[in-house]
Amino acid sequence: MRSPLMAFAGQELVLAVRSRWTQIFAAVFGVLAFAVAASGYILSGGRGVQDFARTSVSLVQLVILLVPLTSLLFGVMTLAAEPGAAELVFSQPVSRRTILLGKLLGQFLALAAAQALGFGAAGAAISWQAGDEGAARFLLLAAGSLALTAIFLGIAAVVAAGSPGRRRARALAVALAIWFAAVVLFDVAALTAASLLRSGTASRLLIVSVLVNPVDAVRTGTLLGIEGVTAFGAASLAFLRFTHGARGAALAIGVSVLFWVVVPVWIAAWRLERADI
Repeated sequence: MRSPLMAFAGQELVLAVRSRWTQIFAAVFGVLAFAVAASGYILSGGRGVQDFARTSVSLVQLVILLVPLTSLLFGVMTLAAEPGAAELVFSQPVSRRTILLGKLLGQFLALAAAQALGFGAAGAAISWQAGDEGAARFLLLAAGSLALTAIFLGIAAVVAAGSPGRRRARALAVALAIWFAAVVLFDVAALTAASLLRSGTASRLLIVSVLVNPVDAVRTGTLLGIEGVTAFGAASLAFLRFTHGARGAALAIGVSVLFWVVVPVWIAAWRLERADI
Protein backbone atom coordinates (compact mmCIF):
# COMPACT_ATOMS: atom_id res chain seq x y z
CA MET A 1 0.00 0.00 0.00
CA ARG A 2 1.15 3.51 -0.77
CA SER A 3 2.01 5.94 1.99
CA PRO A 4 -0.50 8.76 2.65
CA LEU A 5 2.01 11.24 1.21
CA MET A 6 2.26 9.38 -2.09
CA ALA A 7 -1.50 8.82 -2.17
CA PHE A 8 -2.19 12.55 -1.95
CA ALA A 9 0.60 13.27 -4.42
CA GLY A 10 -0.81 10.75 -6.88
CA GLN A 11 -4.32 12.14 -6.54
CA GLU A 12 -3.10 15.70 -7.04
CA LEU A 13 -1.01 14.65 -10.04
CA VAL A 14 -4.01 13.03 -11.72
CA LEU A 15 -6.21 16.06 -11.06
CA ALA A 16 -3.54 18.46 -12.30
CA VAL A 17 -2.87 16.48 -15.48
CA ARG A 18 -6.59 16.38 -16.23
CA SER A 19 -6.91 20.12 -15.61
CA ARG A 20 -7.43 22.19 -18.71
CA TRP A 21 -5.19 24.90 -17.26
CA THR A 22 -2.24 22.50 -16.98
CA GLN A 23 -2.81 21.33 -20.53
CA ILE A 24 -2.98 24.93 -21.78
CA PHE A 25 0.25 25.75 -19.95
CA ALA A 26 2.00 22.74 -21.49
CA ALA A 27 0.83 23.74 -24.98
CA VAL A 28 1.72 27.43 -24.58
CA PHE A 29 5.11 26.67 -23.06
CA GLY A 30 5.91 24.22 -25.85
CA VAL A 31 4.84 26.61 -28.61
CA LEU A 32 6.81 29.51 -27.13
CA ALA A 33 9.94 27.40 -26.58
CA PHE A 34 9.78 26.11 -30.15
CA ALA A 35 9.12 29.62 -31.48
CA VAL A 36 12.17 31.00 -29.67
CA ALA A 37 14.33 28.21 -31.09
CA ALA A 38 12.95 28.64 -34.61
CA SER A 39 13.01 32.44 -34.79
CA GLY A 40 16.38 33.19 -33.20
CA TYR A 41 18.15 34.12 -36.43
CA ILE A 42 15.36 36.28 -37.87
CA LEU A 43 16.56 39.56 -36.30
CA SER A 44 20.05 39.00 -37.71
CA GLY A 45 18.69 38.18 -41.17
CA GLY A 46 19.41 34.46 -40.96
CA ARG A 47 17.26 31.36 -41.29
CA GLY A 48 16.91 28.06 -39.51
CA VAL A 49 16.81 26.85 -35.91
CA GLN A 50 19.20 28.14 -33.25
CA ASP A 51 21.58 25.74 -31.56
CA PHE A 52 21.12 24.70 -27.94
CA ALA A 53 23.40 27.39 -26.49
CA ARG A 54 21.71 30.33 -28.24
CA THR A 55 18.24 28.95 -27.56
CA SER A 56 19.04 28.50 -23.86
CA VAL A 57 20.06 32.15 -23.50
CA SER A 58 16.98 33.29 -25.41
CA LEU A 59 14.68 31.15 -23.27
CA VAL A 60 15.96 32.39 -19.90
CA GLN A 61 13.67 35.41 -19.80
CA LEU A 62 10.66 33.38 -20.90
CA VAL A 63 11.26 30.94 -18.05
CA ILE A 64 11.79 33.77 -15.56
CA LEU A 65 8.48 35.40 -16.52
CA LEU A 66 6.21 32.43 -17.10
CA VAL A 67 7.25 29.70 -14.64
CA PRO A 68 6.95 31.71 -11.37
CA LEU A 69 3.57 33.11 -12.43
CA THR A 70 2.19 29.70 -13.35
CA SER A 71 3.55 28.05 -10.21
CA LEU A 72 2.06 30.73 -7.97
CA LEU A 73 -1.38 30.66 -9.57
CA PHE A 74 -1.63 26.88 -9.84
CA GLY A 75 -0.33 26.44 -6.31
CA VAL A 76 -2.85 28.86 -4.84
CA MET A 77 -5.74 27.31 -6.80
CA THR A 78 -4.71 23.88 -5.53
CA LEU A 79 -4.26 24.76 -1.87
CA ALA A 80 -6.96 27.43 -1.50
CA ALA A 81 -9.72 25.02 -2.46
CA GLU A 82 -13.37 25.89 -2.86
CA PRO A 83 -15.38 26.24 0.38
CA GLY A 84 -16.27 22.79 1.70
CA ALA A 85 -13.47 20.98 -0.09
CA ALA A 86 -10.86 21.90 2.53
CA GLU A 87 -13.04 20.58 5.35
CA LEU A 88 -13.42 17.26 3.53
CA VAL A 89 -9.71 16.89 2.77
CA PHE A 90 -8.42 17.88 6.19
CA SER A 91 -10.95 15.68 8.01
CA GLN A 92 -8.98 12.63 6.84
CA PRO A 93 -6.90 10.79 9.48
CA VAL A 94 -3.69 12.19 8.04
CA SER A 95 -1.58 15.06 9.33
CA ARG A 96 -2.03 18.41 7.66
CA ARG A 97 1.69 18.53 6.91
CA THR A 98 1.43 15.26 4.96
CA ILE A 99 -1.53 16.55 2.97
CA LEU A 100 0.30 19.78 2.15
CA LEU A 101 3.48 17.99 1.06
CA GLY A 102 1.50 15.51 -1.02
CA LYS A 103 -0.41 18.23 -2.83
CA LEU A 104 2.76 20.21 -3.50
CA LEU A 105 4.58 17.13 -4.78
CA GLY A 106 1.73 16.21 -7.12
CA GLN A 107 1.45 19.75 -8.46
CA PHE A 108 5.22 19.95 -8.92
CA LEU A 109 5.27 16.71 -10.91
CA ALA A 110 2.43 17.93 -13.13
CA LEU A 111 4.13 21.24 -13.88
CA ALA A 112 7.46 19.49 -14.40
CA ALA A 113 5.82 17.17 -16.93
CA ALA A 114 4.27 20.15 -18.74
CA GLN A 115 7.64 21.88 -18.92
CA ALA A 116 9.32 18.66 -20.04
CA LEU A 117 6.95 18.52 -23.01
CA GLY A 118 7.85 22.09 -23.96
CA PHE A 119 11.58 21.65 -23.53
CA GLY A 120 11.41 18.26 -25.20
CA ALA A 121 9.62 19.58 -28.29
CA ALA A 122 12.08 22.44 -28.68
CA GLY A 123 15.04 20.17 -27.93
CA ALA A 124 13.98 17.60 -30.53
CA ALA A 125 13.69 20.29 -33.20
CA ILE A 126 17.06 21.78 -32.28
CA SER A 127 18.78 18.41 -32.24
CA TRP A 128 17.34 17.55 -35.64
CA GLN A 129 18.18 20.87 -37.29
CA ALA A 130 21.30 22.12 -35.49
CA GLY A 131 22.90 19.12 -33.77
CA ASP A 132 23.49 18.26 -30.11
CA GLU A 133 26.23 20.75 -29.28
CA GLY A 134 25.38 22.70 -26.14
CA ALA A 135 22.64 20.29 -25.01
CA ALA A 136 24.02 20.32 -21.44
CA ARG A 137 23.32 24.07 -21.24
CA PHE A 138 19.75 23.44 -22.36
CA LEU A 139 19.37 20.85 -19.58
CA LEU A 140 20.74 23.39 -17.09
CA LEU A 141 18.02 25.83 -18.11
CA ALA A 142 15.42 23.09 -17.60
CA ALA A 143 16.86 22.45 -14.12
CA GLY A 144 16.59 26.16 -13.32
CA SER A 145 12.98 26.11 -14.48
CA LEU A 146 12.22 23.22 -12.13
CA ALA A 147 13.93 25.06 -9.28
CA LEU A 148 11.70 28.10 -9.87
CA THR A 149 8.67 25.80 -9.95
CA ALA A 150 9.52 24.31 -6.57
CA ILE A 151 10.31 27.71 -5.04
CA PHE A 152 7.11 29.45 -6.13
CA LEU A 153 4.90 26.49 -5.31
CA GLY A 154 6.26 26.80 -1.78
CA ILE A 155 5.54 30.52 -1.75
CA ALA A 156 2.02 29.81 -3.03
CA ALA A 157 1.60 27.38 -0.15
CA VAL A 158 2.53 30.13 2.32
CA VAL A 159 -0.08 32.41 0.76
CA ALA A 160 -2.84 29.81 0.81
CA ALA A 161 -2.08 27.95 4.05
CA GLY A 162 -3.31 30.61 6.44
CA SER A 163 -6.97 30.14 5.55
CA PRO A 164 -7.45 27.06 3.33
CA GLY A 165 -10.81 26.97 1.63
CA ARG A 166 -11.44 30.68 2.16
CA ARG A 167 -10.68 33.96 0.40
CA ARG A 168 -9.42 32.32 -2.77
CA ALA A 169 -9.71 35.52 -4.80
CA ARG A 170 -7.64 37.41 -2.24
CA ALA A 171 -4.99 34.68 -2.26
CA LEU A 172 -4.75 34.88 -6.06
CA ALA A 173 -4.39 38.67 -5.87
CA VAL A 174 -1.57 38.30 -3.33
CA ALA A 175 0.11 35.71 -5.60
CA LEU A 176 0.03 38.13 -8.54
CA ALA A 177 1.47 40.90 -6.37
CA ILE A 178 4.31 38.59 -5.25
CA TRP A 179 5.06 37.65 -8.86
CA PHE A 180 5.20 41.31 -9.93
CA ALA A 181 7.40 42.24 -6.99
CA ALA A 182 9.84 39.35 -7.47
CA VAL A 183 10.09 39.36 -11.26
CA VAL A 184 9.68 43.03 -12.20
CA LEU A 185 9.79 45.44 -9.29
CA PHE A 186 12.68 44.02 -7.27
CA ASP A 187 15.35 44.48 -9.95
CA VAL A 188 14.15 47.99 -10.79
CA ALA A 189 14.24 48.98 -7.12
CA ALA A 190 17.68 47.42 -6.56
CA LEU A 191 19.25 49.10 -9.60
CA THR A 192 17.63 52.44 -8.77
CA ALA A 193 18.89 52.30 -5.19
CA ALA A 194 22.37 51.25 -6.35
CA SER A 195 22.57 54.19 -8.74
CA LEU A 196 22.08 56.55 -5.80
CA LEU A 197 24.78 55.01 -3.59
CA ARG A 198 28.55 55.04 -3.60
CA SER A 199 30.37 52.37 -5.59
CA GLY A 200 31.22 50.02 -2.70
CA THR A 201 27.82 50.25 -1.06
CA ALA A 202 26.09 49.84 -4.41
CA SER A 203 28.09 46.67 -5.14
CA ARG A 204 27.15 45.16 -1.78
CA LEU A 205 23.50 46.00 -2.41
CA LEU A 206 23.60 44.30 -5.81
CA ILE A 207 25.28 41.23 -4.31
CA VAL A 208 22.58 40.93 -1.68
CA SER A 209 19.89 41.37 -4.33
CA VAL A 210 21.20 38.35 -6.25
CA LEU A 211 20.89 36.09 -3.20
CA VAL A 212 17.75 37.52 -1.60
CA ASN A 213 15.53 37.27 -4.66
CA PRO A 214 15.09 33.65 -5.86
CA VAL A 215 14.38 34.83 -9.40
CA ASP A 216 17.73 36.63 -9.54
CA ALA A 217 19.50 33.65 -7.97
CA VAL A 218 18.17 31.22 -10.58
CA ARG A 219 18.75 33.67 -13.44
CA THR A 220 22.33 34.31 -12.33
CA GLY A 221 23.09 30.62 -11.84
CA THR A 222 21.62 29.70 -15.21
CA LEU A 223 23.51 32.40 -17.09
CA LEU A 224 26.67 31.47 -15.24
CA GLY A 225 26.35 27.91 -16.50
CA ILE A 226 25.30 28.83 -20.04
CA GLU A 227 27.42 31.84 -20.97
CA GLY A 228 29.85 32.44 -18.12
CA VAL A 229 30.75 36.03 -17.26
CA THR A 230 30.17 37.32 -20.80
CA ALA A 231 26.39 37.49 -20.32
CA PHE A 232 26.44 39.15 -16.91
CA GLY A 233 25.33 42.61 -15.95
CA ALA A 234 26.47 44.87 -13.13
CA ALA A 235 24.78 42.92 -10.32
CA SER A 236 26.17 39.58 -11.42
CA LEU A 237 29.70 40.89 -12.00
CA ALA A 238 29.75 42.38 -8.50
CA PHE A 239 28.48 39.06 -7.18
CA LEU A 240 31.28 37.16 -8.96
CA ARG A 241 33.91 39.44 -7.48
CA PHE A 242 32.49 38.95 -4.00
CA THR A 243 32.43 35.14 -4.28
CA HIS A 244 35.91 34.97 -5.82
CA GLY A 245 34.88 33.29 -9.04
CA ALA A 246 32.36 30.97 -10.60
CA ARG A 247 32.67 28.13 -8.09
CA GLY A 248 32.01 30.35 -5.11
CA ALA A 249 29.11 31.96 -6.96
CA ALA A 250 27.61 28.56 -7.79
CA LEU A 251 27.86 27.50 -4.12
CA ALA A 252 26.23 30.70 -2.87
CA ILE A 253 23.45 30.43 -5.45
CA GLY A 254 22.88 26.78 -4.56
CA VAL A 255 22.47 27.67 -0.88
CA SER A 256 20.06 30.48 -1.78
CA VAL A 257 17.95 28.22 -3.99
CA LEU A 258 17.87 25.48 -1.33
CA PHE A 259 16.78 28.03 1.26
CA TRP A 260 13.93 29.22 -0.96
CA VAL A 261 12.82 25.66 -1.70
CA VAL A 262 12.77 24.49 1.93
CA VAL A 263 11.83 27.49 4.10
CA PRO A 264 8.54 28.52 2.41
CA VAL A 265 7.27 24.91 2.64
CA TRP A 266 8.21 24.79 6.31
CA ILE A 267 6.44 28.10 6.97
CA ALA A 268 3.36 26.93 5.03
CA ALA A 269 3.21 23.72 7.08
CA TRP A 270 3.53 25.73 10.30
CA ARG A 271 0.71 28.08 9.24
CA LEU A 272 -1.50 25.20 8.15
CA GLU A 273 -1.10 23.38 11.47
CA ARG A 274 -2.44 26.48 13.25
CA ALA A 275 -5.17 27.41 10.77
CA ASP A 276 -8.82 27.16 11.75
CA ILE A 277 -10.45 24.93 9.15
